[in-house]
Amino acid sequence: MPRVLIVDDAAFMRLNLKNILKDEFEIAGEAENGKEAVELYQELNPDIVTMDITMPVMDGLEAIKAIRTLILELK
Repeated sequence: MPRVLIVDDAAFMRLNLKNILKDEFEIAGEAENGKEAVELYQELNPDIVTMDITMPVMDGLEAIKAIRTLILELK
């Protein structure tokens, strides 16, 4: 089963996404900001990441760039 990391600063959105995805995906983890998402991505190595764009600490676009850099470094 594919593993998903859910990233959103709103707890109710993370809960909604978990409820939508739980039958088809293993929920690998949750993050509430981009910095936490990058750290959890390194730790959990999920297959899929859902990403909110507007978040505190590090926004979703910055987090995507950081995760993409991590992926490219692993190749």
